[in-house]
Amino acid sequence: MYLFYAIDIPSSVAVWQTIVLDEDQSAHAVRVLRYTAGDTIYIADGRGNLFTALITNPHPKHCEVEISSIEQQPRHHRGNVRIAVAPTKNIERMEWLAEKCTEIGVDRITPLLCHYSERKQIRTDRLQKIILSAAKQSLSAYLPELDELTPVKDCILSATEQYRFIAHSSPWTDKRDLRTELRQITDGQEPMADGRHTFCVLIGPEGGFSDEEVRLAMEHGFIPVSLGDARLRTETAAIVACTMINYV
Repeated sequence: MYLFYAIDIPSSVAVWQTIVLDEDQSAHAVRVLRYTAGDTIYIADGRGNLFTALITNPHPKHCEVEISSIEQQPRHHRGNVRIAVAPTKNIERMEWLAEKCTEIGVDRITPLLCHYSERKQIRTDRLQKIILSAAKQSLSAYLPELDELTPVKDCILSATEQYRFIAHSSPWTDKRDLRTELRQITDGQEPMADGRHTFCVLIGPEGGFSDEEVRLAMEHGFIPVSLGDARLRTETAAIVACTMINYV
């Protein structure tokens, strides 16, 4: 099965309506995979809808398809997961982070601008393409939301998730074990109205969060946590946190 993406499909689309794939998706379907008229393909809209469709006009720049069925795909991961992370100096590591978190299961990625940030600019357009490719690879009909580079203060002050954590190594405050926290949440706490717990985890740059950033986060309901005994790179910490939330 190969999954195509058409994130501009209107929510009002119905069975037997015709839609047009964008140029990238059309080229892949017609030129690379050599699909022809009458072939069946599968399309996601990034909002959880999975469409079965028949190719009616296999044009390599604007392939037309007719929708034959629509279903809501269950999520591959539990909870509503937001990873807010300072981009790494080596942008390839940030790209790898975005790819792997998408495959594991993440709903929102927020690149953070912190006091000790090594990278103060990112290309969100490139990251978005990597996230899209990872969603297709994992056959997920849900496309994670990608924020622009956000000052960590703004992220802290605007966070509304039920459970908020900040992973840091500052010695002046006690830290809880994230796995233990997650087990307690899963065992005893009520999820949101849609049946899903909501989580936000802050991951700092290689130099860590400043003491002021940690204090601000704690003042606004973020729990200081440890991800284990080993000292992890930024991108590894983000992937470990994402994995714990989904599988602990």
